[in-house]
Amino acid sequence: MPAHAQVVDNAPVRIGVVGPFTGPSADFGVPMLNGIKLAVAEINAVGGYLGRPLELVIKDDHANPDQGRKVSQELLNEKVVATIGFCNTGVALKSIDLFQNAKSPLVVPCTTGTAVTAKYPAADSYIFRVQGRDAIQAPFLVDDIVKRGWNRVAIFADKTSYGEGGQADVVAALAAKNLKPVYVARFELGVKDLTTELAAARHAGANVVFSYAVGPENAVIANSKKALGWKVPQVGPWTLSFPHFLEGAKEAAEGALTVQTFIAEPSNERRASFLSSYTREYHGKVAVPMAAANAYDATYLLMYSFFGVRDGNLSGKAIKESLEGKMKTYYGVVATYDKPFSKEDKDAVTPNMLVIGVVKNGAVTFAYPEDAKRNLFVQRKQQE
Repeated sequence: MPAHAQVVDNAPVRIGVVGPFTGPSADFGVPMLNGIKLAVAEINAVGGYLGRPLELVIKDDHANPDQGRKVSQELLNEKVVATIGFCNTGVALKSIDLFQNAKSPLVVPCTTGTAVTAKYPAADSYIFRVQGRDAIQAPFLVDDIVKRGWNRVAIFADKTSYGEGGQADVVAALAAKNLKPVYVARFELGVKDLTTELAAARHAGANVVFSYAVGPENAVIANSKKALGWKVPQVGPWTLSFPHFLEGAKEAAEGALTVQTFIAEPSNERRASFLSSYTREYHGKVAVPMAAANAYDATYLLMYSFFGVRDGNLSGKAIKESLEGKMKTYYGVVATYDKPFSKEDKDAVTPNMLVIGVVKNGAVTFAYPEDAKRNLFVQRKQQE
């Protein structure tokens, strides 16, 4: 190894982590963090990167965009080689220019807002994602509900960047089938009652409610619908698998459909091992399985990119090029990643990795038996 490339004293490799670990979004921020920690512990147990342990530098963004930007700058000042993070679309969008301008790779395991990986031209972008973006989640669910005959859609979206982007993706997915929503409601975070809006949606002839909200408001929709005695189905993105919804709506959540990359059932050895390790380490079931599983896989993919940097010089450019290149295949929990990224494509998750989940007895399981069977075999990314 050339002298200039040698690493002194096996110094730790510092990786930033940013997310909502306290406050209203902690119910999926904490499982994300736990998934990252679990992967790092396993990686360090077998020698880390060229004998150097991985060290996490963890910052709490409180789901607040200004706080997210502040702590993102702190991570860059502390010279992390790359960062894993963000759960909230609005927080991510306020901060990603810092990582892009610093040429410091950011791997996003939770945020699904389509704009996060669309903001910069793909070839130049340092923003990577290991999660199903809303531009694939929305059409996937629209396909399913239209097949079921639920084609008069009321959209209920919160007034966050997440809700705004999600509404646009649902409208686009409906338009592709020559459909329009029959009713659209936008509401503030913290709203406690949506019976008036739901009554208007019923009057408009809706036969399904598509909710795009990140917090307890999903449960407000379900509970308000129940209070009206209106028994149309509620469907939505992965946020319908969060405790805010499952515990906040209880029986009113039953039967809701949600898009998932990972359902917490030990359908193969890799998933069984992950779930048992998580349960053992964190003393209980995982609150939001998708957040933990996608973050765990994202951490391993970042680590695999390090192994593509042969001289030990983990510059942002070298990590970016390795992520975009031919990395060793990673047999993950969510999927098998064989060339997860390229210069033209910064999203590792493709529609074939998604399944429809259904809320049953307070937990999310497979809506279709054939998905449960398909889940025995880990999916690979569909190359465009």
